[in-house]
Amino acid sequence: MKSYDESDKSLTRLIEQAIRQGWNAPALTDYQGQSLTFADIARQIELFHLTFDGLGIKPGDNIAICGRNCANWAVAFMATVTYGAVVVPILHEFKPEQIRNILEHSESKLFFVSDNIWKEMTETDADLSQSMPHTRGAINIADFSVVWWNTTSASGMPHMQAADSFTAKAQIQFEQNHHDTFCPADVNYIHTAADSLAIINYTSGSTGKSKGVMLSQKNLWNNVQFGIDELNDKIAHEGTVVSILPMAHMYGLAFEILSEFCMGMHIYFLTKLSPTLIFKAFAEVRPTLIVSVPLIIEKVIRRTVMPRMQDIRIRTLLTLPIIGQTVKRSICKKLTDAFGGRFYEVIIGGAALSDDVSAILHDIKFRYTVGYGTTECAPLITYQDYATYIPGSCGKAIPRMEVRIDSPAPAETVGEILVRGDGVMLGYYKNEEATREALDADGWYHTGDLGVMKADGTIFIRGRSKNMLLGPNGQNIYPEEIEDKLNAQILVAESVVIQTGGRLYALIYPDPDEVAAAAIPVKELSLALDKVRREVNQDLPAYEQIAGIKIMQQEFEKTPKKSIKRYLYFNEEVG
Repeated sequence: MKSYDESDKSLTRLIEQAIRQGWNAPALTDYQGQSLTFADIARQIELFHLTFDGLGIKPGDNIAICGRNCANWAVAFMATVTYGAVVVPILHEFKPEQIRNILEHSESKLFFVSDNIWKEMTETDADLSQSMPHTRGAINIADFSVVWWNTTSASGMPHMQAADSFTAKAQIQFEQNHHDTFCPADVNYIHTAADSLAIINYTSGSTGKSKGVMLSQKNLWNNVQFGIDELNDKIAHEGTVVSILPMAHMYGLAFEILSEFCMGMHIYFLTKLSPTLIFKAFAEVRPTLIVSVPLIIEKVIRRTVMPRMQDIRIRTLLTLPIIGQTVKRSICKKLTDAFGGRFYEVIIGGAALSDDVSAILHDIKFRYTVGYGTTECAPLITYQDYATYIPGSCGKAIPRMEVRIDSPAPAETVGEILVRGDGVMLGYYKNEEATREALDADGWYHTGDLGVMKADGTIFIRGRSKNMLLGPNGQNIYPEEIEDKLNAQILVAESVVIQTGGRLYALIYPDPDEVAAAAIPVKELSLALDKVRREVNQDLPAYEQIAGIKIMQQEFEKTPKKSIKRYLYFNEEVG
């Protein structure tokens, strides 16, 4: 394992090196849209640094970004982090109220936002200066134009009429500084300390339960440097990647964007997502690395591979030693071609891969591996190259990370997975109590996940003691938050939200007294509760919306502490 000095552990330093070395090479491209070289990005970063300075933004101030994946999102991120400011990424699926909650809790000074999200926010709030008092202004991600300035802010910032002029002033200053000779040697970014705050990544958008995970320069560096050390020689030469995971989620940010950028690879952004467009991009770009969540892989397998392997003729051929192997190679090639045919491996993370799909991929010798991580570790904890990956596992601890199982016999007896090392967060923003619960005195992060660790260090996850679910693109879903909204409805006594086939369903035990008081006939109760479902969905982002309900005839079973025994209902039949 390579060793690094503490002074080297800076994401900013890696970005600086990548820009200098890549300079005239293509770096960021909106699929079927604009394309930026490393030099283009350097110029834009320089202009933003001059603009930030002119607007009174200081290193250490928080700057939020909310919008769909695109090249300008990445530019805004890199401009912020290389300035020494703190990035607050916000999932674009969040509702306007959730976004405002995060902006206010984080006290973000500036807000990069896509125009459609800004439109929704202004339509639902007549006076943003009151609901977002700390935010000085908003900048459109699409063209970096100023869309709003908080003229009532007590920050002493320039008036709205002057705000637009700062971009022009920055351009003049840039030209005076460089006289048309801007070159790699001019790229010199602030080298902040390894433990300085770089990102506040919120686990959800609700008030009260929302946690802002504080990640340092070292936390981010640990993941990106691992990506470089592990994959650079395997994929970086003429390397390409298609970005489909949300950049506001650490998995997508670290391993579809930052690692590849710092390896000098060419990143293509899908500004809109659909299965057709994703696979069209794969066919054209032919990525050298694919980072995905189980849902995408499982959909492809169930649509393209399982039908063939369940065909009686194919099943017969598979039993024949030589012909069977030929059939498997044919199936593997078809699946490989669907992903562009040029990738080194497919890295799957964000949630557990189903056993049946894992078995098929292993059987046909598809190049895949499964990693494990959490937002609190920025995010990677374990990984193994596809060539040595053990099906059902999630690999071994990555360099500079220790993993242990809180169990008397870690190889056989399930225990909580504890993690310590360079990737572990600083804590939760403005939440010392939650920080103390997650990080113990010896620096171990308590993941809340359960597993075993074999003698060689291979980790097998056996369950999640946390109740968090994963959305289709790796978004964190906290069922209790959805249940709180359901339980607040007059007809609902209690509820449990479960996930089946990638969709969310609500198991509802109706309040018998309220049902009787409303004189709702038994045959109409389902319709009444489905109306409740639709009303609750209006306050939820798309990936948290409830697909259907099931009426429970009895109260949920409880523990002595009167908590619902959730695990009894995970496999409840719905639909």
